[in-house]
Amino acid sequence: MPYAVKVGKVSSVADLTPLFNPKSVAIIGASNNPEKIGNVIVKNIKECGFSGQIYPVNPKEKEIEGYTCFTNLSEIPEKPDLAVICVPAKHCSNIMEECGKLGIKAAVVITAGFKEIGPAGLEMEKRLVSISNRYGIKMVGPNCVGIMDTHIPLNASFSAGFPQKGDIAFISQSGAMLVSIMDWSRSAGLGFSRVISLGNKAVLDEADFIDAIADDPVTKVILCYIEDVHNGKHFLEAASRASKKKPVIVLKSGTSQAGAQAASSHTGALAGSDLAYETAFTQAGIIRARSMTELFDLATCFSYQPLPQGDRIAIVTNAGGPGIVTADAIENSNLTMARFDKGTLDLFREKLPPEANIYNPVDVLGDAKSDRYRFAIETVLKDPHVDSVVVLVCPTAVTDAENIARQIIDLHEKYPDKPIFAAYMGGVVLAEGSKLLTKAKIPVFTFPEPAIYSIAGMNKYVRSFNDEREAGDLDFDDIDRNRVKAIFYDVIRDRRSVLLGSEAAAVAEAYGISAAPIKLATYPEEAVDLAEELGYPVVLKVASPKIMHKTDVGGVKIALNTADQVRNAFIEIMENVQRYLPNVIPHGIEVSKMMPRGTELIVGMTRDVQFGPLIAFGLGGIYVNLLKDVSFRLAKGLTRNEITTMISETKAYTLLRGYRGEKPADLVSIIEMVARAALLVNDFQEINEMDINPVFAYKDGYSALDIKITIDI
Repeated sequence: MPYAVKVGKVSSVADLTPLFNPKSVAIIGASNNPEKIGNVIVKNIKECGFSGQIYPVNPKEKEIEGYTCFTNLSEIPEKPDLAVICVPAKHCSNIMEECGKLGIKAAVVITAGFKEIGPAGLEMEKRLVSISNRYGIKMVGPNCVGIMDTHIPLNASFSAGFPQKGDIAFISQSGAMLVSIMDWSRSAGLGFSRVISLGNKAVLDEADFIDAIADDPVTKVILCYIEDVHNGKHFLEAASRASKKKPVIVLKSGTSQAGAQAASSHTGALAGSDLAYETAFTQAGIIRARSMTELFDLATCFSYQPLPQGDRIAIVTNAGGPGIVTADAIENSNLTMARFDKGTLDLFREKLPPEANIYNPVDVLGDAKSDRYRFAIETVLKDPHVDSVVVLVCPTAVTDAENIARQIIDLHEKYPDKPIFAAYMGGVVLAEGSKLLTKAKIPVFTFPEPAIYSIAGMNKYVRSFNDEREAGDLDFDDIDRNRVKAIFYDVIRDRRSVLLGSEAAAVAEAYGISAAPIKLATYPEEAVDLAEELGYPVVLKVASPKIMHKTDVGGVKIALNTADQVRNAFIEIMENVQRYLPNVIPHGIEVSKMMPRGTELIVGMTRDVQFGPLIAFGLGGIYVNLLKDVSFRLAKGLTRNEITTMISETKAYTLLRGYRGEKPADLVSIIEMVARAALLVNDFQEINEMDINPVFAYKDGYSALDIKITIDI
């Protein structure tokens, strides 16, 4: 379906001008030895065409690469804008102190040997950071390759060579990854605007550079390779702002579940080590790449092609099989096969051979030459129901790969507002045609699937870019925060981290979350009195934070309808706990109203160390971990629209809407419940985990049956 692109707001960001547009650069640790990094950096700055002043610093040299060499920074006749430091780690703090006293506001510390080597290195890095912060120095590194800007130009790095000028910014936490990509890019003809090696990210991190590059007029797309994020809040704010102006594509490594911490709740168990990143990226409008190939495929497509105005794709091919493969990839990527206008179909019937397929995919047959390809491509480009075009070329005996490429190039110039992609499915026979397309900045792939995945990434960006996000709408006027504070105070005073069911129900009630009434009884007759107060039938559960699975120890009795049943159940539960867990002394027995059955849901929360609380929604009850029908969002910044989308991503949504004749549930009240839960965990940072499971959803309203809350003590 078609959509339009809006213009994002301009935001103020940290001034990194001294880093990327210095008038003068000092290289501390410069060398005449071509095998030393200090020599490579001087050469790189000189040979890239930097027009400013270059000041090598080394007390043992008089001249380096034709430049006067200075004994120390204070001897330089002007204050350098940028200092590039490549002396041994033990001397870096003294150099940084000297930079600070001279008023130098930007530094790139190439040197390794800091926190990556252990405690001693960490202490040196802390000193470096302390000095940088004291003097307000914008520091890159340490332990980095350096920085590059092809438009200034500046190559303050020890990379082998300088990338071609372009509109892609690349930020990398891995220096080895960066230099490898720079070497590859020259043979691939891919151009970059800025290239940043983050190193240890001691002062400046990926968020700082994303923020700054968002306003760079020569950068069209931002790529990141990251292994971790130190400040989740800063990262989300920067990426959210940037993605409203240009695509931010991130390859996050370290995605295995091995790093996930042990969790006591269902929600914590379902939230793997990588899920918080996935959720954060989605809400920030970041496109996530799954491999280096996908990262640069997406970069190429965003750089070379206009943004698609919808998800409807037309395929033009000279072979049936590849067309079917491409159609499958389109469907699997949640894109749409374009349905042609009647005029388009009439033209195809008139001009194409009778054996050709005129519906999508358009099969121009194996004997198609460049003129037939041109007609088919131009016809679908003109169709108002087509948003993007994929051209497949297989090497038959009559295939003229070069002339087909020329026709594609010409048509792209004629119809510049619709993206066009090619898959030249062969090797030597198609190589020259493929080179022509690459030179003309038309993405060309060996197989169609990467082209479709790239289009899907572009469409995802445009959709997220146009999402209307109402900020700060999760607030209610019936919240009793003081009551929750008092409950948590009592729990902490009792030196417990897990709330009793009655306490958790009281917290829910304070935030307007409808829960089955729960009262705590400490002796049988009190349980009877509470049961009669609540009304039969009732449920009895043992109250102990040390018993996670109450049914396993005979700690739950349901459907109790009389005083005798309640009295006997109380005694039986206590005896069961004594038998199975003789060292556990329960706080008592919880008496709760037994609610009518409804659609079973779970609303939960687990706290991520970087991004804060994650809210979960899905099918609940005993099948939650088996079916894993759960969707996640960050609680911070969550809106009602996002909650609605979150719910719609689950199979539970089908049941809530009414399945096989069942009446629909009260979806409005469920959305409000999730909103109230998000507000609760945002308000109280001490909440570590929360499970509201099951929640019974009804035609009118809902009821939370079992609530577990764990807090920091």
